[in-house]
Amino acid sequence: MTDEDAGPPPDRADAASRVRVARVSGDPLSVDRLMAAVSDRTVGGIGLFVGVVRDHDGGEQVDALDYSEHPTAEARLRAVAERVAAEFDVVAVAVEHRVGHLVIGDLAVVVAVGAVHRHDALEACHRLIDDLKLEVPIWKEQHYRTGTSSWVGL
Repeated sequence: MTDEDAGPPPDRADAASRVRVARVSGDPLSVDRLMAAVSDRTVGGIGLFVGVVRDHDGGEQVDALDYSEHPTAEARLRAVAERVAAEFDVVAVAVEHRVGHLVIGDLAVVVAVGAVHRHDALEACHRLIDDLKLEVPIWKEQHYRTGTSSWVGL
């Protein structure tokens, strides 16, 4: 397969239009919805990250999490997604972060990136989740089995 067979690379000038979803929500997240958002006939690979609430952290048993957001969280999430779309050779980007009360096994964040080639999709997905964690003002309160809690990400 030659590069000509893969179709034209995405135009970097339209990064905003390549962000198909950038949402902070109190509703349950859907991997299928985000996979569909980044899929089209030019996509040859999808990078996917799914963050799931686990039952432990730092040696403590966790029962639940409460995610809180700053009013600018969704706009900041979109800005991060647009920057990643501009920096990488991707076709489409979709990202959602949940807020509110989550229990063990709930999906907390889903990132999907579609690209012509897998390397671009995986690299962009990795960058997006890392930058999201650093830059988007969403915080979690972890509730431990001991009845105590602590804030993370403040």
